[in-house]
Amino acid sequence: MKRIILLTAILMANVMTMSAAKKSTTVIDRIEPTDWFVGMKNPSVQLMVYGKGIRDAEAVTTDYPGVTIDSLVRLDSPNYLLVYLNVKGAEAGTMTLKFDVKNAKGKLQKFTVPYVLKQREMDGKKRKGFDISDVLYMLMPDRFAQGAGHNPQVKGMRAYKEDRTQPSLRHGGDLNGIREHLDYFKELGVTALWLTPVLENDSPDDERGYSTYHGYATTNYYRVDPRFGTNDDYRRLCDEAHKKGLKVVMDMIFNHSGFEHPWTSDMPTKDWLNLNDWLKESKGTSNPTGTSFLQTSYKLTPVKDPYASKVDLKETVDGWFVPTMPDLNQKNPHLMTYLIQNSKWWIETVGIDGIRMDTYPYADAKGMARWMKELDEEYPNFNTVGETWVTEPAYTAAWQKGSKLSKDNSYLKTVMDFAFFDRLSLAKNEETDAWWNGLNRLYNSFVYDYLYADPTHVMAFIDNHDTDRFLGNGRDSLMLKQALALLMTVRRIPQLYYGTEIMMSGTKEVTDGHVRKDFPGGFPGDDHNAFTREGRTKAEQQMFSWLSRLLHWRKGNQVITKGTMTQFIPFNGIYVIARQYKGKTAMTVLNGTTKPAKMDVKRYQEVLGDTKKAKDVLTGRYFDVSKDLQLKPRQSLILEF
Repeated sequence: MKRIILLTAILMANVMTMSAAKKSTTVIDRIEPTDWFVGMKNPSVQLMVYGKGIRDAEAVTTDYPGVTIDSLVRLDSPNYLLVYLNVKGAEAGTMTLKFDVKNAKGKLQKFTVPYVLKQREMDGKKRKGFDISDVLYMLMPDRFAQGAGHNPQVKGMRAYKEDRTQPSLRHGGDLNGIREHLDYFKELGVTALWLTPVLENDSPDDERGYSTYHGYATTNYYRVDPRFGTNDDYRRLCDEAHKKGLKVVMDMIFNHSGFEHPWTSDMPTKDWLNLNDWLKESKGTSNPTGTSFLQTSYKLTPVKDPYASKVDLKETVDGWFVPTMPDLNQKNPHLMTYLIQNSKWWIETVGIDGIRMDTYPYADAKGMARWMKELDEEYPNFNTVGETWVTEPAYTAAWQKGSKLSKDNSYLKTVMDFAFFDRLSLAKNEETDAWWNGLNRLYNSFVYDYLYADPTHVMAFIDNHDTDRFLGNGRDSLMLKQALALLMTVRRIPQLYYGTEIMMSGTKEVTDGHVRKDFPGGFPGDDHNAFTREGRTKAEQQMFSWLSRLLHWRKGNQVITKGTMTQFIPFNGIYVIARQYKGKTAMTVLNGTTKPAKMDVKRYQEVLGDTKKAKDVLTGRYFDVSKDLQLKPRQSLILEF
């Protein structure tokens, strides 16, 4: 509540500042992007210049060869000026921007600012994103591992505390800790790392003991959070990951920023944030609750609902995700230009291989489509996955690029398969019957793949940082193996959540922190080190070895990445999926019951043909498939022939 009250006061002062600008000595505090690149397909660059009174600059010029200044945009706040450049004919180097500004006495001031234009490392077409040949490993930097030389108290950051005994405070993981364990990912067999947001989240711990360790409250779009490391540390992580054949996917958030972002206390324009008549309705009171404070309904259906009311749609996309994360207005074209450039800047600066966009449907659809279209034009082989948390395939499919289910093209190449997650979460606690329960739920989900413009650009998962872990608080390794066998062999881009390979458990019943526990062995003083075979328990090692075998088999396997998919209606509790490519077959067989079951091989003759023997890639054992197979309770097979 303290921060809500403070925000009302800040926004009231903000409006007053915009309506009564004062002349004063101008000092430029920052320019974003901090630098830029020549040779981009789109030569236009927006520079957001921030400094007291900079809006009233009479002129901005440069004599740098090949650079022209197309326009100056004066915003509502006196402290922002947008300078639009065209660098089509420029070469790399340091240009000089010249500003003419009158001081408080009306005297013209002239000052200069250097600005660096860099050479791109490669053409945008050469940057290849993640795809169905990859397995993404999602991790939270604060909870994964701490590198050597970690500083537990970074100067200049708002009040925070590292305390590993508290699930909602910072624990001290960082980028160097991840980099120091790159060989672990290679041993496991994943091919891409998805890090939850690494950008600065300079918010103080509140009175309830919560912090923004999760990274979803950005306060600086051009700076890695100093508690995780530096921009150079991030670049080094990407470079060393690439050398080991690993890709890096960056988590971004365009729907909202952090409360402490400078935009909150000094909005560039009156519509930079979705204020929803807050100030008008509250009349300056310090209690913006009820109708004066619009929080999102969290119901995403109105965005695609052909019968949606205006009020429902407004509540979804214009409401704040939480009171401490101001909602950005993507309808503002200058804001979207800023965010689009930010994505390009990180691709060029550190070499990321993909983007995961948080809370995708909560933002303005047209603004996000513009972002995706421009990114695709610059990087046609790049990939972005959007979080579209609705559990119906038709909804998810409508968000995919080129979908015929939506009147507007989103240009979003990859979507997250929450239907897969939802059905599997139910199936794991059920017996597979003759109709709807158990693994029938997965079968009945895949039958709607005809809705997707491209099913190979759908990312499936069994759990993540926002859900209960698949195991809950249990240790059912058999059902976990079934889930993973399915995840790694269907026509999807698979995503793992850190620790699944060693059967980490936890639920969100008390707090999200319980599904975001520290990886064992990642921090000084840990007496349990799951990064090594010797440090894992027997059960952890068994699961790690089983999954590692599966992942290494999948890597480069064209039967899985390019093959057709045939699924059979679960019969006698057994669910079978076959992938086939150029005469080779991989057949996933799952006994979806807690009882022994017989697999009638004649039913699957169209796939088996005259095959007599097939190898189970999970155990190396050969099976005679010319006769019925006897399956143990919850047994999983991946037969290769």
